[in-house]
Formats: sequence, C-alpha cells, structure tokens
Amino acid sequence: MDINFIIEKFLLVTILFAISLLIAMYSTYAERKVAAFLQDRLGPDRAGPFGILQPLADGIKMFMKEEIVPSNASKWLFMVGPGLAMLCACIGTAVIPWGQDLNVGGRIIPLQVTDINVGVLYLFGVVSLGVYGVMIGGWASNNKYSLLSAIRAASQNISYEVAMGLSIIALLLVTNTLSLKEIVAQQHGWHWNVIYQPLGFIIFMICSFAETNRAPFDLPECETELIGGYHTEYSSMKLGFYLFAEYINMFVSSAVMATLYFGGYNYPGMDWVATQVGPVAAPLIGTAVLFLKIFMFIFFFMWVRWTIPRFRYDQLMNLGWKGLIPLAIANIIITGIVIAVVNKF
Repeated sequence: MDINFIIEKFLLVTILFAISLLIAMYSTYAERKVAAFLQDRLGPDRAGPFGILQPLADGIKMFMKEEIVPSNASKWLFMVGPGLAMLCACIGTAVIPWGQDLNVGGRIIPLQVTDINVGVLYLFGVVSLGVYGVMIGGWASNNKYSLLSAIRAASQNISYEVAMGLSIIALLLVTNTLSLKEIVAQQHGWHWNVIYQPLGFIIFMICSFAETNRAPFDLPECETELIGGYHTEYSSMKLGFYLFAEYINMFVSSAVMATLYFGGYNYPGMDWVATQVGPVAAPLIGTAVLFLKIFMFIFFFMWVRWTIPRFRYDQLMNLGWKGLIPLAIANIIITGIVIAVVNKF
C-alpha cells in the first residue's frame, strides 16, 4: 500500500478529530453567548477578551474535578458508556466530503476519509450505535433517574430514526445513490436538494434535533423530572465526554444536513472562482463554504434551544409517530409520482 496514502489519511483523520473537539469546545462558549444575546445578557466575559478563554477554563475544571464512581455502579460499563458515546459521535465524520479533491504537485488528495458507496447507511448505523453509550451509562449508574433517562433516550431515538430514514428514502429517489460524494457532486452550483425535497429536509432537521437530544427534544436530560438524566452520577471527564459527544453530534448533524440538502461544499459561481484562484485554493474555499453552512445550522440549533420550551414526553412521541412518519410516507409517495411523471414525459 502507498505510504503517502496512509500518511494523507492519518493526517486527515487527525485534523478532523482536532476540529471536532475544537468546535465542540467552543460550541459551549457560543451556546452561552447566544443565550445571553437572546436574553439581553453579556454571557462569559471574564476569562480572556470577551470570555474567549472560557472553554479552556471549563476544560481544566473538568480535568481537575474528583473522579467519583458510585459504589453500587457496574464499574466497567460505567466507564464504557461515555467512551462509546464519544467514539460514535466522532466516527460519523469519516464519510462526509469536506471539499473537492486537492491537486498538490500533480497528486490528487481527496478531502474525505473514505468514500464508501453506502455512506448514508453508514451514517445511520453510527447514529443507531450512539444511543448505546447513553443506555449503558444510564443502566450502569444503578440510579433510577439515570435508567429512566436512558429508556427515554432509546425510545426517542428509535421513534425518530424511523421518520428520518423515511425522509432519506425520498431523497434517494431523487439522487439514485447512497454515496455522499456523489450526492454532493449532483448539487453543483445552485442545484441543492432542499429545492427538490423541502418537506424531506424539514422532517430530517426535526429528527436531527431529537437524535442529538437537543431542546425542545431534550427529555432524556429533563432536570425538573430526572435531575440530570443519564449522566446524573457522572463527574470529571466522564461527564465531559457525554457533554462533548452532544456537541460533536450537533456538529456532525449540521454537516450531514449541509451535505445532503444544501450542496455541501458547492456554491454559486464556484467554477469561475476555480479558474481565478487555481486548483489548490478553490477546494479550500469550498471547504470554508461548507463550514459556514455548518456554523449556520449550529447557530440554529442554539437559537431553537433558547426560544422553544421543552415538549412533554407524550407530545414528543405523538409528533414522531403520528406527525412526522405519515408526512414522510406522504413525501415518498409524492416524490415517486413526480419522478414517474417527469421520466414519462
């Protein structure tokens, strides 16, 4: 195997891991600043200029806090839970195309860890595995509130994965591929899938809120009923892993929505830009455009959290089973009919 290929993939994986951690870390800062803006407050302003060093202070605090394991907990599983949640959150970035292929000295370097022809199925598999970290942590804590939270999280994820999968089926009818790289390539310029699948995108986005346990779907962490949910008994970096996993999931979900529905790294006039700036700078500009879309989605996640109150659990389940699933099925039928008519004429 080509040693340069191995080095390139290793560097890309390392960079993606570092970026994921950095975005997760500063998402905590952005969360507080967005909340402060919406509530007419200042937010963090002590650690560094404009509070920019607050995430570092929080990280040091997490590392320095005492590591507590409940005496009646299943100790090995208690440690496995947050690690599994963090692992499943990070590996979702592997199939996302972060930009066009780089041409460096005649060597083509793809800005994607791996382009598998079932990339969409891979993402759904990773999403399905993520809830096991929550389930294991809640059960291993030997705490009734943590266990109830874990059961809630599993029920919520299963319920909304159905609607999310159905919304993707309609998208696949349009794209005819499971490869994320091909899906992005088809959205060149302004041919974004959100134009052809607006209802599918709305369903997918709502399900993304539920899958990441973000408000107004944060029932597994409902403080008024379950104290802190599945991480009630956790402290130090084990708690930090759960919190980081949530923000990395939010980052990955934003990247997936931007990739599937908003063109990924594509933007209007990119061919003209490529002729002006060259084959090296053009893919990097596309990557910057993709991250701009991701940050807009992350801001939307935060805006919704501090705007809409938390649902009751029965409302959450009714929306999933009686609202989103019928809409997603109707979207598939309508999409199929439109495609059949277009192909015929």
